[in-house]
Amino acid sequence: MDTVVSRPTPTAPATSPAALRKLYLLRFAFAAVWAALLFSTADELGPLSGVLLVLYPLFDAACAVVDLRSTRGADGVTTRLWANIALSVLTGIALAVALASGIPAVLRVWGVWAVTAGIAQLAVGLVRRRMGGQWPMIASGTISALAGVSFFVQAGKDGATLMNLAGYALLGGLFFLASALRLDSTHRRS
Repeated sequence: MDTVVSRPTPTAPATSPAALRKLYLLRFAFAAVWAALLFSTADELGPLSGVLLVLYPLFDAACAVVDLRSTRGADGVTTRLWANIALSVLTGIALAVALASGIPAVLRVWGVWAVTAGIAQLAVGLVRRRMGGQWPMIASGTISALAGVSFFVQAGKDGATLMNLAGYALLGGLFFLASALRLDSTHRRS
């Protein structure tokens, strides 16, 4: 009689907390610098603000690729990360096109992306919640989706600026920092 040993399928993603912590810290630093640069140019669309606007979702896509590579055997996470990569790359392209139409068009594209990226971030955070340190990501995803709606509404008003996008990025970066610190404390306790 043969004995078959089966290993249970992991219920939580097999992502290294240390790798995720480093990625979150990088995302915080990028968001802080990006927000400061955009804040200084938020009143008009110029070459610097245009590059920054296209760069942000592309950086998000690159981070999702890094996250995907460090995620092993996490079916629930990989699908969501692939969706985030596709959305972010498409947003970078859409923003490059929207730059020619002005700030309201940029805010509309950014708003749609903030909603969809927020939902993706919320979904990944929910799948990873057993890992620890994910409540800031869950909150951030929810806030991102709500902020996206406000960007879309703001686009229809007179005097629309990019100022709120800088605040959005900074707040998102702070959530990444909080999650990195929570991952560190959770990892130390285990």
